[in-house]
Amino acid sequence: MGVYLSNYYYVLIIVFVLGKEVRSQSLKNGYYSTSCPKAESIVRSTVESHFDSDPTISPGLLRLHFHDCFVQGCDGSVLIKGKSAEQAALPNLGLKGMEVIDDAKARLETECPGVVSCADILALAARDSVDLSSGPSWRVPTGRKDGRISLASEASNLPSPLDSVAVQKQKFQAKGLDTHDLVTLLGAHTIGQTDCQFFRYRLYNFTVTGNSDPTISASFLTQLKTLCPPNGDGSKRVALDIGSPSKFDTSFFKNLRDGNAILESDQRLWSDAETNNVVKKYASTIRGLFGFRFDNEFGKAMVKMSSIDVKTDVDGEVRKVCSKVN
Repeated sequence: MGVYLSNYYYVLIIVFVLGKEVRSQSLKNGYYSTSCPKAESIVRSTVESHFDSDPTISPGLLRLHFHDCFVQGCDGSVLIKGKSAEQAALPNLGLKGMEVIDDAKARLETECPGVVSCADILALAARDSVDLSSGPSWRVPTGRKDGRISLASEASNLPSPLDSVAVQKQKFQAKGLDTHDLVTLLGAHTIGQTDCQFFRYRLYNFTVTGNSDPTISASFLTQLKTLCPPNGDGSKRVALDIGSPSKFDTSFFKNLRDGNAILESDQRLWSDAETNNVVKKYASTIRGLFGFRFDNEFGKAMVKMSSIDVKTDVDGEVRKVCSKVN
């Protein structure tokens, strides 16, 4: 699907949350139309090339962008390598897709040296990865600069599969994202995988008596126990949306409704009144407008998320190599 959600416009989002101002600094669509006209097409072709050989790169790039924006803002800081950099943080150890960004950056440096930021490449690649997975497309406002700081110690605010709904709301609100954004963005779990070790406790040791999580449907529990036996390989990968693991669609929300979510934090969205209302909207064929509602609102939520605390010329740069500051 290639559904563009808006025409050219300037984006300037100022959100006050808990006394904190979360601001997007004058991003705009077509930012590189003069300075590097082929920028977006080069990123697209690079992502497509990697996707053709490994479709799992799509959820990897989407997650990479998400983890970037939640720490230091959308500034490409997650791409910086170093013993104490964000990549070294526990929640980031399984990140993938950096090679795609590096590949696109190398091609762009040949085409127009020192112009396109790594942060923008990552935002564009996330959009393209969704589109290639049969999901929506949207206009990505660009003009981000790359940050110079990357600290693993600052990655503690990343959402966890153990988070309650209240904690999830708090973490998203701290970034200027509301509950509707929270549920919509977690819909990205319609593609991607996780390790058995991150949810096996729900199958065998959810309580001190060793019971299973009662929110898991009986038939799905049997299926998960087969995939992840109690003494099996904890690093075994399992699709977050077993029904359609490689297609970006609304089946993730139907899984929540039916008790078929992999992660506890995802399943909890069904038990909270506020998040439940959004899940129902997307899971319903009629209210969800046959999937078009989610497609449209996901793109909007991504534009909002990708505008978190972006850097300007004053506090950022355009890195020559994405893995290190200039």
